[in-house]
Amino acid sequence: MLRILSALVFSVLFLTASSFSQSESTYKPVKEFDPSRNPAEDVKEAAIEAQSTNKRIILDVGGDWCIWCHRLDDFIKKNEEINNFLHKNFILVKINFSKENKNEEFLSKYPEIPSYPHFFVLEKNGELLHSQNTGELEQDKGYSKEKMMTFLKNWAP
Repeated sequence: MLRILSALVFSVLFLTASSFSQSESTYKPVKEFDPSRNPAEDVKEAAIEAQSTNKRIILDVGGDWCIWCHRLDDFIKKNEEINNFLHKNFILVKINFSKENKNEEFLSKYPEIPSYPHFFVLEKNGELLHSQNTGELEQDKGYSKEKMMTFLKNWAP
């Protein structure tokens, strides 16, 4: 009887721990420039995730219309070192800026954006730390791995 009771207690504890670890994070990353999204809510949710994972937040402001936004996405995907470092240290949140929705009210809280894409680095609580013109990270018709890595390392937590 003691074995059965012990097995039952162990099973309950195991199932409870398993369900807790699976439901620990319900954060869904914002990976697309979507005019229908609420960026204030997206940043609020990213801040919760950033605090629980000890990461900072990068707001990637741009749109599907922006060729350099697509080049930036491709650059990050194709550079394993950049991609891994970025996602290990930051929560990346795409903020749409387009004819359909310029998100002017939300973006008015941040410094002026000279060109797109544009990065805003936020502390894990959502406080602005840095405004980055991504044009400074370009090289030829793409981005510089060295400049991008320097930028990321400078602002990693």
